[in-house]
Amino acid sequence: MKLKLLFLSIIAMAMIQGAAVATAQSAQQSSQAPASSESAAPPPLPLSNITPPDKLQFPPASPKDFTAPSPTTQEVNAFLKQIWGYDPNRVWQVMGIQTTEAPNVSRVTILVGEQGVSRGPSPTIFFVTPDGSHAIAGSSVIAFGPHPFAAVEQKLEQGAVGPYRGSSSKSLMLVEFADLQCPDCKAAAGTMDKLVQDFPNAHVVFQYFPLPTIHPQAVKAAEYGVCVAQEKGNAAFFQYVQAVFDTQDALRTDADGTLNAAAAKAGANASQVATCASTPATANTVAASVRLGNEVGVDQTPTLFVNGRPVPITALPYTTLKQIVAYDAPGGATPTAAVATETH
Repeated sequence: MKLKLLFLSIIAMAMIQGAAVATAQSAQQSSQAPASSESAAPPPLPLSNITPPDKLQFPPASPKDFTAPSPTTQEVNAFLKQIWGYDPNRVWQVMGIQTTEAPNVSRVTILVGEQGVSRGPSPTIFFVTPDGSHAIAGSSVIAFGPHPFAAVEQKLEQGAVGPYRGSSSKSLMLVEFADLQCPDCKAAAGTMDKLVQDFPNAHVVFQYFPLPTIHPQAVKAAEYGVCVAQEKGNAAFFQYVQAVFDTQDALRTDADGTLNAAAAKAGANASQVATCASTPATANTVAASVRLGNEVGVDQTPTLFVNGRPVPITALPYTTLKQIVAYDAPGGATPTAAVATETH
């Protein structure tokens, strides 16, 4: 499956992880005993030369690097606060907003790092479209502005009507698009269970997103899920999902038997579920969920949205996921350590 991640978050994570690796390698090299020699060994490097500073320092930005009329530094900082603000240790500074050869396309240069991890800030560059609505980095395009996830959040509030756990309120809405024959979705199930437990005020929705070209039984598994939920309700649906994951490998050799057993384990009538699963109405329900996923940019499973923010659930530590959910929860934002130089 193609892995589409939040480009700014992942760029920062890669730089931070790279800095940590470089620091560790430097420390290891400096602590290794030198090869035996008759001459005296040189003294080890001072620890201060290989330890990240407690506080990153940024060079002053030059006014000559701010040649584009838009976006403003304030607008860039508002955007980055939404993207990165969940991490209080992440700091950045806008170093330039420049015109480009493409009419009204602006080039934004920032320095970013992680307090206590990065040995120094690293540059990141993205472009902003002429209408100021999107940011582009490499092949990734996301909404730009102080509320970059608002449009997707609204679409999911209206369209994500799959089985759910937790609160009926949608003020904190977690929407997972998943494929029941997908091994990564199976691996993410425990993480989703933890999120449900740690955020009881969250409305946690399961949306069907089968990928039949690589998982030929995924559509049928989704259709059975629709019918289990209709017959026995949300709690039974998630029991069915767990039963399918527990016997996922058997889908390749005996899909009908595996799905019937999972439906029965969830307390549903397997025969009635099988009949229901073959109806056009059930197929339409699954197709509608797939359309919704396509509309909000899903191109891998599992994909999690937290109040409209796409999150690569299998690519992040659970502590980071919790930070993101807490930050996006109403009233849950924590102060960011962002450096916001707004002199231009």
